[in-house]
Amino acid sequence: MKKLILISLLSTLSMLGQNKNTTKPLKASNLETITLAGGCYWCVEAVYENLMGVQSAVSGYAGGKTPDPTYEAVSSGRTGYAEVVQITYDKTVTNLDEIFKVFFTVHDPTTLNRQGADEGTQYRSAIFYKNEEQKRAAQAVINDLKKAKIYDSPIVTTLEPFTKFYKAEMYHQNYYENNKNQPYCERVIQPKLEKFEKVFKNRLKKKN
Repeated sequence: MKKLILISLLSTLSMLGQNKNTTKPLKASNLETITLAGGCYWCVEAVYENLMGVQSAVSGYAGGKTPDPTYEAVSSGRTGYAEVVQITYDKTVTNLDEIFKVFFTVHDPTTLNRQGADEGTQYRSAIFYKNEEQKRAAQAVINDLKKAKIYDSPIVTTLEPFTKFYKAEMYHQNYYENNKNQPYCERVIQPKLEKFEKVFKNRLKKKN
């Protein structure tokens, strides 16, 4: 599949080294966060929890204006919020370049306000940047994808300034790990995980 092959090639061009020492003591100064929306947050969270260097992947809401949104309110599609995952990662092990390449591998950035059967503005494709560095890195990856003509349709991913992140209800956290036998997990999340594991097989966390 052209899309997988080209993005796989892009991922190998990352400045990351395969033999980086990941056993060094973790310093707070090495940690950074980025907030991504790529459809249902259960899917995005499940993928990033398995990427080397990611310290945490937390499901939640961003992009709206009313305080303390609930899942029910966000699901209405009228709040302006998107289902997001806030990713905290160790900059000595992974970087924004890889974070974004994973993002564009495991979701479709060409479908406006929709991922598969999940439809509404809460399922939009968006990157919530916290600074100009994050914005430039996101735009650079999007430009590379456009130049390589990876997709047949235009990329509709929005770059939105980060304002506030609200953590989703506890039953949404680690949803895939806690509900692997649910039909949605088997039919929707598992295929995304398999694609991720195939393309980024050398960047997976070691299973205990």
